Amino acid sequence: MSGLFGTASASATSNTVGDLSKDVAILNPPDDTASDLAFSSARDFLAVSSWDKKVRIYEISASGQSEGKHLYEHDAPVLSVDWSKDGSKVVSAGADKQAKVCDLQTGQTAQVAAHDQTIKCAKFFELPNAGAPMLVTGSWDKTIKYWDLRSSNPVGSVTCQERVYTMDVRNSLLVIGTADRYINVVNLADPMKFYKTLQSPLKWQTRVVSCFTDSSGFAIGSIEGRCAIQYVEDKDAGSNFSFKCHRDPPTGNTTQVYAVNDISFHPQHGTFSTAGSDGTFHFWDKDAKHRLKGYPAVGGSITATTFNASGTIFAYAVGYDWSKGFSANNPNYPNKVMLHPVQGEECKPRPSVKKR
Repeated sequence: MSGLFGTASASATSNTVGDLSKDVAILNPPDDTASDLAFSSARDFLAVSSWDKKVRIYEISASGQSEGKHLYEHDAPVLSVDWSKDGSKVVSAGADKQAKVCDLQTGQTAQVAAHDQTIKCAKFFELPNAGAPMLVTGSWDKTIKYWDLRSSNPVGSVTCQERVYTMDVRNSLLVIGTADRYINVVNLADPMKFYKTLQSPLKWQTRVVSCFTDSSGFAIGSIEGRCAIQYVEDKDAGSNFSFKCHRDPPTGNTTQVYAVNDISFHPQHGTFSTAGSDGTFHFWDKDAKHRLKGYPAVGGSITATTFNASGTIFAYAVGYDWSKGFSANNPNYPNKVMLHPVQGEECKPRPSVKKR
């Protein structure tokens, strides 16, 4: 069976333990922990934002080789990166309280957004009949703002209950996770109000939200090794559930739990990954409520993940995530971005389940 980085044996996919042996590190990774990863939907270009204040863009070949194509800087750690739909622009944002857009065709970078505090998330989206891509930014100043790249002022601002920690967009669905476990759902056809507000079904701080590929719902990951599957419409609420992940087997009365740092949905199959502070990632089928594959620990916390547009590459960043505080950081902590070739049945849903 042909895979991205050569040929995989059929036996490698026959059990639930995944194979890391063909994973490849990108060349010339960031100098500090990567905070976010995003693949272009137009071609296999990977954007990486980092705590070293830089955004790097790599071209990934079919053989898994990487080549640096472009680099630009912020004035402080960069926490978020995303691509425009046509693959011509990258947006990044971070602790310098601004968002920048880089035009890949010209190499020019310009500030396009500002907040009163750190911008945690920046995402492109497109409205019907708008004629141009739009941006939404979410900040620790407790607001989200909408931006038309042709204007220096926001076209709208909405105040959230608390600081914005995570945000995702899929089609007209915008989901925002804040401090105090609030989740706000926005229909981008009516972007100035919350379509729905809930508190996370998970008892601990929200780390990540990620929209389903069909926009019917979203996954939530918390700092306490749990993931929740949540549908937008009340008629589907019976399908909501949560499950434990990223935990060590209990020893006596103690279970070591780890933060779920990122969740990424496979663009074709609608299955998804979780990755955590324990240095592992797993692939899941939400409809079958089944773990497809679990992978051995990679030697450090996984801070960010993403699939490429065809679903043949799963990229994950390894670096210190501060989950154990200042004292656990050291110069020898691994810092890399890895490319995992998705092969065979790894991300395919269980065939016995009807897909929505």
